[in-house]
Amino acid sequence: MGGQKFQYDENGGTFLYFLLSFLALILIPGTYYWWPRKCDQKVVKEELQCNCEGCKKKKLILYINDPWKNVKVLMKKLFILGGWLLLFFLAYRVSLLDYEYANFDPYDILGVPLGASEASIKKAYRKQSLILHPDKETGDEKAFMKLTKAYQALTDEESRRNFEKYGNPDGPGAMSFGIALPSYIVEKENSVWVLGLYALVFMVALPTAVGMWWYKSIRYTGDKVLLETINFYYAFFQITPHMALKRVLMILGASLEFDRRFNSEIIERPSDEIEVPQLIRQIPNLGEKNRERPLYHKYSIKARALIYAHLSNMQLTSETLEADRMYIVKKCPYLLQEMVTCISQLILLAYAQRVPRLIHIETLENVMKLCPMIVQGMWDFKNPLLQLPYVTDDHLKHFICKKRYIKSLQQFAQMKNEERRSVVKFMNDEQYSDMLKVLGNMPYVDLHVQPEVIDDEATTEYTAGAIITVTCTLMRKPMSVLFGDDTIKVQFLEPSKEGEGEIEEEEEKPNGTITPVVNKEKQQTHRPVWMKNKKGGKKKKFTKNKHDKKSSGQKKITNTVEQTEAPADVAKVEKKDTPEESKDVSSESEEESDLSDVENDEVVDKKEKNEDSNNKSEESSDDDDDDWEKYQTGLNKRDKVLEGRSKQSHSVHCPRFPEDKQEFWWIYISDRKSRTLLTSPYHITELVDQEQVQLKFTAPRWPGVYTFSVCLRCDSYLGFDQMQDIKLDVKEAPEVPTEHPQWEMSGEEDEGDEEMGGSDVSEFTTDEDVEDDL
Repeated sequence: MGGQKFQYDENGGTFLYFLLSFLALILIPGTYYWWPRKCDQKVVKEELQCNCEGCKKKKLILYINDPWKNVKVLMKKLFILGGWLLLFFLAYRVSLLDYEYANFDPYDILGVPLGASEASIKKAYRKQSLILHPDKETGDEKAFMKLTKAYQALTDEESRRNFEKYGNPDGPGAMSFGIALPSYIVEKENSVWVLGLYALVFMVALPTAVGMWWYKSIRYTGDKVLLETINFYYAFFQITPHMALKRVLMILGASLEFDRRFNSEIIERPSDEIEVPQLIRQIPNLGEKNRERPLYHKYSIKARALIYAHLSNMQLTSETLEADRMYIVKKCPYLLQEMVTCISQLILLAYAQRVPRLIHIETLENVMKLCPMIVQGMWDFKNPLLQLPYVTDDHLKHFICKKRYIKSLQQFAQMKNEERRSVVKFMNDEQYSDMLKVLGNMPYVDLHVQPEVIDDEATTEYTAGAIITVTCTLMRKPMSVLFGDDTIKVQFLEPSKEGEGEIEEEEEKPNGTITPVVNKEKQQTHRPVWMKNKKGGKKKKFTKNKHDKKSSGQKKITNTVEQTEAPADVAKVEKKDTPEESKDVSSESEEESDLSDVENDEVVDKKEKNEDSNNKSEESSDDDDDDWEKYQTGLNKRDKVLEGRSKQSHSVHCPRFPEDKQEFWWIYISDRKSRTLLTSPYHITELVDQEQVQLKFTAPRWPGVYTFSVCLRCDSYLGFDQMQDIKLDVKEAPEVPTEHPQWEMSGEEDEGDEEMGGSDVSEFTTDEDVEDDL
């Protein structure tokens, strides 16, 4: 390394190359990730948004909270465009750089061929010097200096020999490295400033940024929920396995995100000593006298009172309490999602006997039920029609009367336009159009469930202890597809407690498996007030008799068999009733007919064999196509998992919620009879058009027919939950084989090998064997 030379960039050319490459590495991916893409879509969505008073107030609140939103988007665009302009400018500057010794070829500069004589070199030099000399009008100083250097390199014998041998007039040179930094950085006058900048960046700014990031990462989860809050949830859910909705509200209000000691964004005001007690007096059964810690703390009681006021749609007179309400409500969906995660983990730990108590599934469902209540700002016993704009409690009499009985948003959407307009005649045309926008953008999810045993030959045969995979396909459509179409049977879970329904129809296949059939009518228990049956109506009783079903099914089967066998019997009777003239047929014709029958039978057998082989080949090809499709879908799912989960689906109409809420769902499998959870709830955050989810659980250990329920719950709207029952005929698992013919053969061969191994005879051919053969 003794011949190497390091030098700084005196002219700045190398530094330009460094800046160009560094800027390109940042700008190209940064443009892809940071460029605002959804500006046009937001304009379209604003045209479809509701213009009710609540939505207008929410838009104003969002603008006040972020008044520089449009300016930030514009500045981001200008910053990215400025970076690209700087990149093009640097590329132009780099293209103008011309190094003195770059590609130095004296023959090319003088315009003479390789190995030219000295006379021709001098002649070319005189001719070009008359043109390029600085004293001439056409002179060029740099070009003339190159020309002179080229002439000197070719007229000097040693320089010419070095160029022809090494490609350089000066002979072999040492390797040089250029540092892409200007030379003034290492000058003595600027050393203090350079060291100060180095210390500021690498010793102050970088450690501070890393420390702040590490401090936040160890205190919060991915959704910015405190880890101490999660530990608090674990403790209380273990203490109270069966938690009512009111208790869940108390736990939610006691979250540490609302405590000033753990969250610096919480503001404690002196006016709270007067305003909060006044609010508590207006709310009955708040539970402020509970002496459990931290449920009796001031921050917990305040947060609980504000959540109650939000659900009761109370108008807060104080601006400070209204600001606190919006902050608390904004945090609740993230906290409830962490509650669902904690409960599902505690249930799994209880199954593994790691915790002493099993959490009831009612606790989990109460937490899920609370999320749409907070998003919509209404209690669960309220009519779901109140989620529409301009509809209040006083207007419900138009929906439920003697003429009509509208109990759900789906039923209201399926009405004809004239009937729907007559129901909401209290609205003007503008309000009616806004209401149709909101109703048409609400979700209509078509849920398809397919249980199977993957990686098994018989995917529809369920054995004890097998891993069953339930593939749930969700097709999300706007509610506008239901407008005026009363033929679609919308399957939504109506609010009830236990025993939501039973499977009324079963479809049994020849192999003994029973396919799941969705409930068409579910028995309701403990209906809310607004869903009670009308007076004077007759109750219909549905009686089911399994024996009658079986007998009717057997009758159907026997009838079909009799119909298929009837033509053969008729043919036999016709043959028996033939006239006696048939007896006079000659023996030769009988032999010919027998031969023809044999030939025909052979042809028919060949045709049947060919058809069977073709059918088998078609079935095998179909199976291969199905396997290939499953393989491709598996690859797509893996790629999707690697890409990460998005949290953009559809905006929710929620005037009482202070932020833009996206539409999310929970899906899980449970046993409604034993009230147990079979799979952890899967949080669907990117259901735009279609989503496919696989839920896996272990089949029961004992054979029998089991009924499980696939539950789909919305975290944004009330009255959109669904439940589908799947019925599994679990059979006894086959015994593990202990003996096999192949194993016995291998054992006999081993014994024979051992017997042969005891002798001195070798299995390989030797020279003695060859001599004996000769």
